[in-house]
Amino acid sequence: MSENVARRGFLVGGAVLLATGCTSNEPAAAPSSAASAPASAPAAGGNDQPGDKVTIGFSAPAADHGWIAAIAKNAESAAKQYSDVEFKPVEPTNDINQQISAVESLIAAKVSALVILPNDGQQLNQVALQATAAGIPVINLDRVFPDKLAYRTWIGGDNYGMGVAAGQYIGKQLKDKGVTNPVIVEIQGIATLPLTQDRSKGFADALKTFGFSVTAKQDAKFTVETGNQVATSLLQAHKKIDALWNHDDDQGVGVLAAIKEANRNEFIMVGGAGSLNAMKEIQSGTSVLKATVTYSPTMASSAIKLARLIAQGKGMTDLVENQVPQSITLASETITKDNVEKYLALGFES
Repeated sequence: MSENVARRGFLVGGAVLLATGCTSNEPAAAPSSAASAPASAPAAGGNDQPGDKVTIGFSAPAADHGWIAAIAKNAESAAKQYSDVEFKPVEPTNDINQQISAVESLIAAKVSALVILPNDGQQLNQVALQATAAGIPVINLDRVFPDKLAYRTWIGGDNYGMGVAAGQYIGKQLKDKGVTNPVIVEIQGIATLPLTQDRSKGFADALKTFGFSVTAKQDAKFTVETGNQVATSLLQAHKKIDALWNHDDDQGVGVLAAIKEANRNEFIMVGGAGSLNAMKEIQSGTSVLKATVTYSPTMASSAIKLARLIAQGKGMTDLVENQVPQSITLASETITKDNVEKYLALGFES
């Protein structure tokens, strides 16, 4: 994907969903970043005029990860923009059974709409079907439910496209340097998640167009500690590396610490999601981290806006159709030193 990405906007109840004009994914702790408050107060008129009072239930994993923390902050901030919205979040949890129970409590409360970022779409599919059967529209955020009957609308990032963006950047950089037979390593998030598998497939497919392939890959569970451990292991196993793609900028804090500890700088690194930490590292120009591919947690703000529109029987003002689409995919953009200043306000704290 080109570093100078063509962008277009779609209005969702007054907020702009950014999409890129290329083939481009889970995705703020700091109130100063736009990821904490991605949208301004609603403009007067149209869909932003107060309408029927609605209650929006919200369930997501525990905010023990910068990206997930930003998801929760963005959802709450978006809900506060509307006088006709009552925001009803449940206790965030990483326990599947507890999340199921929490969603069941929202169904019992007869909320107007549900926004759910499941810990695992497969395991929460049944409770989402229960909500739908009870007449509650489900807005599925990011990690998708396998059964399309389980949700009214899905919104999330382009996981496959995220891998494509990383692969295209690395492939071009190595080709331009005349590198042949490169050693390319990949540090995934949680290997069993479909989103991770999509990211890896996009990465492999993009590299293939340059005649390259992944030499080694290992998952790091989206944590700083495991990111550090996995990176240390890969660095010890490969005395020379040409490129490294780390799927997640939060776990990338640990990955970069391991790289610095090992005093390795012979390769280029690409991150994933677009954290503020990663952007500042790229901006410094002194790091192996040369780029990150976006998966913005601002999608949670849009999910709340979509839930409001659906619950009130409205459509999206920029579309001819009277109803909100069934699926909205936000494309992945490539952030480098050349364009990082444009994205700093969207970064979230790891």
